[in-house]
Amino acid sequence: MHTLVFLSTRQVLQCQPAACQALPLLPRELFPLLFKVAFMDKKTVVLRELVHTWPFPLLSFQQLLQECAHCSRALLQERPSTESMQAVILGLTARLHTPEPGATTQPLCRKHALRVLDMTGLLDDGVEQDPGTMSMWDCTAAVARTCIAQQQGGATEPGPAPIPVELLDAGCLRRVDLRFNNLGLRGLSVIIPHVARFQHLASLRLHYVHGDSRQPSVDGEDNFRYFLAQMGRFTCLRELSMGSSLLSGRLDQLLSTLQSPLESLELAFCALLPEDLRFLAQSPHAAHLKKLDLSGNDLSGSQLAPFQGLLQASAATLLHLELTECQLADTQLLATLPILTRCTSLRYLGLYGNPLSMAGLKELLRDSVAQAELRTVVHPFPVDCYEGLPWPPPASVLLEASINEEKFARVEAELHQLLLASGRAHVLWTTDIYGRLAADYFSL
Repeated sequence: MHTLVFLSTRQVLQCQPAACQALPLLPRELFPLLFKVAFMDKKTVVLRELVHTWPFPLLSFQQLLQECAHCSRALLQERPSTESMQAVILGLTARLHTPEPGATTQPLCRKHALRVLDMTGLLDDGVEQDPGTMSMWDCTAAVARTCIAQQQGGATEPGPAPIPVELLDAGCLRRVDLRFNNLGLRGLSVIIPHVARFQHLASLRLHYVHGDSRQPSVDGEDNFRYFLAQMGRFTCLRELSMGSSLLSGRLDQLLSTLQSPLESLELAFCALLPEDLRFLAQSPHAAHLKKLDLSGNDLSGSQLAPFQGLLQASAATLLHLELTECQLADTQLLATLPILTRCTSLRYLGLYGNPLSMAGLKELLRDSVAQAELRTVVHPFPVDCYEGLPWPPPASVLLEASINEEKFARVEAELHQLLLASGRAHVLWTTDIYGRLAADYFSL
């Protein structure tokens, strides 16, 4: 159902030229709903003008495109249309190309309020791209091209030449995401000093930072030491993502340089050693962690006890725990359950790609009744549903081997019945690793 305000807003936007002319006369309180309706209905002319004249300091997709009192449709759960995304980017371009008000120009009544355009939170499910939609990477690349063109003074449309604009205010930027790069440690060491000037940066996401103590080299050690020195300049960092970085035996050096405790730490596929986990458990970071991702690190052998210590240290604050492909079988899971269930605020648990049986999953489901905040469990296909698995099965086999669909249908039905019987029908137990948006640190 839609409210009368929503229906009226949709009607106003039917004639886009008239709607654009009316924007300066409309109350600023209507702009959020105008944006959602224009985005939903692909009213690209209005959408571009809304961004161009946005009257608030923040334009956040996570706030504007979610379910609201006027419309129950959550656009964040849908892939964004190319037309609407391009309209937003063109609106950004128009803002950048509009001269600041001076002695000889009339001030724009709304334009100068916007300071942050937050396009995070969009659905990017990893499946093949539809020609009518844009992935998160496409959106990022398009915005980057816009900013680069502005910095270079290159106008793509006829009109007055753009004036120089400070695009990245050192006091405003909160996140830098460099995960998809091939810079290596040497390239990152060049970039990080420039990133460190953003004194309020709260989130830094890097991949492929190789500081493996088992295979040191002179150049590599110099670059790693310089990288660590620059990391020590961040005063407000709360989230650090270092996925696919070789940090074996070096986690203490990395985290000891930071000036404040982290609340989100992603260490997926970092080849962590027992001493790395022990250090983290004993560090000031553990007691502040809301989100922890240890995917791809083998936690089945000598790493299990240090991991349990880390879980114990972070139990009071942990909301999101990702343990995909950690070689956790029933034995390791059952030994960890008494500590895991102490994470009473946990909302999300990811266990995909681990060699767990149906018996292990049922034990987890029963014990998790104490976790009242738990909403999502992404679990693996039970090993009972495969035929002729080697033991222990490599993660690649679990991810690629065929399963017996009939057996798995019975597993799903039994898990569902157990959830119903325990009064937890609202908790989602799923094997779909792409259907859920990863929790963003800023939304925790």
